[in-house]
Amino acid sequence: MRSLVVPLLLAQLATAAAAAEANIALAGCESKCGDVDVPYPFGTTYGCHRTGFKVTCDRSYQPPRLFLQSDGPEVLAISIRNSTVRVRATAWSFAAGNNSDARVRILPTNLRPYVLSAARNSLVLVGCGFQAAARTATTPSRPGAAAATFGSCAPSCSADEQQKLRRGGCHSVGCCESPIPTGLTSFRVQFSWQEKNATAPRPAWVAPGASVLTVEQEWWRDRDNVFAVKMSLLSSGNAAGLVIPAVLDWTLNKSSCAAAAKRSDYGCVSRNSECLNSTSSAYGYVCRCNDGYDGNPYVSDGCQGPRTHVGSGVYFAMGFGIGMFLLLLVLASIFATKRLKIRRARKKREYFFKQNHGLLLRQLVDKDIAEKMIFSLEELEKATNMFDDARILGGGGHGTVYKGILSNQHVVAIKKSIVVIQKEIDEFINEVAILSQINHRNVVKLFGCCLETEVPLLVYEFIPNGTLYAHLHDESSHKSLPWKDRLRIAFEVACSLAYLHSAASTSVVHRDIKTSNILLDDRLTAKVSDFGASRGIAIDQSGVTTGVQGTHGYMDPEYYHTRRLTDKSDVYSYGVMLVELLTRKKPSMYLSPEGVSLVAHFVMLLNQDKLSEILDEQIMEEGEEEPKQVAALAAMCLRLKGEDRPTMRYVEMRLQGLQSSDIYISGMEEQMGDLNGQTCQGGDARVGDNYSSRQYSIEAEILLSASLQR
Repeated sequence: MRSLVVPLLLAQLATAAAAAEANIALAGCESKCGDVDVPYPFGTTYGCHRTGFKVTCDRSYQPPRLFLQSDGPEVLAISIRNSTVRVRATAWSFAAGNNSDARVRILPTNLRPYVLSAARNSLVLVGCGFQAAARTATTPSRPGAAAATFGSCAPSCSADEQQKLRRGGCHSVGCCESPIPTGLTSFRVQFSWQEKNATAPRPAWVAPGASVLTVEQEWWRDRDNVFAVKMSLLSSGNAAGLVIPAVLDWTLNKSSCAAAAKRSDYGCVSRNSECLNSTSSAYGYVCRCNDGYDGNPYVSDGCQGPRTHVGSGVYFAMGFGIGMFLLLLVLASIFATKRLKIRRARKKREYFFKQNHGLLLRQLVDKDIAEKMIFSLEELEKATNMFDDARILGGGGHGTVYKGILSNQHVVAIKKSIVVIQKEIDEFINEVAILSQINHRNVVKLFGCCLETEVPLLVYEFIPNGTLYAHLHDESSHKSLPWKDRLRIAFEVACSLAYLHSAASTSVVHRDIKTSNILLDDRLTAKVSDFGASRGIAIDQSGVTTGVQGTHGYMDPEYYHTRRLTDKSDVYSYGVMLVELLTRKKPSMYLSPEGVSLVAHFVMLLNQDKLSEILDEQIMEEGEEEPKQVAALAAMCLRLKGEDRPTMRYVEMRLQGLQSSDIYISGMEEQMGDLNGQTCQGGDARVGDNYSSRQYSIEAEILLSASLQR
């Protein structure tokens, strides 16, 4: 029996100690960052802090450091009992002889609900040979009133007065100290340098110049053996190595205790706690544990009474019962924690759903579409076996794609973002809005989305045969796609882009056309995917000015330099894809012996009638005259000026003509013009006079479209 009692008692003590440390924060929340405790109402993650009390734990430091919000000062300690935060302060330095009236901002303007503690801080000025006056921007108790001077001094540096330093305090010898008013966040300091004192004797540790700082009184008045070092560093403006503390007061909100007690977010939730109206600033309240209790009054049961010491024989007699009770308590705690996690996860899903649903509805014209495309997170977790790595199909710049099997045995592809930033959220929402309004056999079909995660999950049709990039560049295969398949794929991609540019209700520019975004099904039918970077352009607009997005090697140079996005930007990227189909070389990695890119080398050889030097050998064997015609069409797409490139509808018609007949289309060579002498960089070279502007494509498209079957 005794062998069971001792371990149980030790477990009880260990559990009590752990509970005492854990009750400073909410269940499941981080309670420590490096050496600093993080008690509630402070917290580092969503749901772990009250409004205004977010702190950031930066783990790029060793040990990690804690900061107020994301851009505030470093936190050295947090006191619940005193309602204070001890932070790392900044010293402002001013050069000697430079009369100035400078504003010193102690806290960022949006850093609420914090103010400098008037009871625990002082204003300190260090230096020699100046007069200084510190003024508030406005009188704290009367906003809008005239500024008030709260500190002034003219430090003396005469050698016969330096002995005063040994008796404690500055005594105006090289420095001066002044109290600060309540509620201060910034002030102005006006220096008036006295030239007659510039050559006066001064302590060896006081250099020319001056520093201003608000500092914790206890730290400043500590007359330790490094005080002279502090003074020397501060007066010379080299105080970056000093950890200078300042103390901030905080309150929960602008309410008084009486008003706050009637609100649902009342902060004093622990039993044995009380509410106090704050005296450190003009408004707000704080909570305290009652006399005889200690802990955190802002969490349930956070205020605990004094603990008794363990050791009497009574505990041994009751050990077994206590152990059983403890076991039940642990089981109950595990169950409660699990329920709490489930509840918190549900609330988080509801929060994300509401946020993302609103973003989606703002972009969709047909609001009913959103309701018909919603998947639950639970359903997609089950479909992917909790997003098992074994289910990963691939990934790209906009997320990781998993293979999923829905409850109806339907196989789908599910895209999930890796990085949680607003840009990813916007791109995923944009992809839903674009694809929900597109219905084309050569565009990957979007079945729906899940809005219950911070970045939405997208559910597509499953395309089993990989990407066009993989089929072209698979090193394990000596032969790639046959020419007829390449020509057909090029035609199908052109069909989809022509539809996006002109047949959809709003013109859509894909902005990232490349072989890795072209999927192939089991019949090698092309499916254009990844619309995260796409942009819609109104019918009455020729383009939009936007940030540059795309992939190196495929990006339109005109769009890159002007940031002007048009449908001709897709035409250029499509032209690069045609070159990749013809050469089986990677545009983003290829470099010719002359040191130029794949596109530049391709056009140069085409101009010199040396196309055979760069074409894929398989194409040379199978393609006959067709590859030359496709190469000329690619050169048209790759013109430097967007207005000189053909439309995707024109490209579609040309490729359909090549597919429908093996006979060389007469006149094609004349229409393509003489390419000799054209370069891909500089100048105003064009491929044929008939195609020097947008005008050529209108008549050609009308004539060709009349003979094409749809």
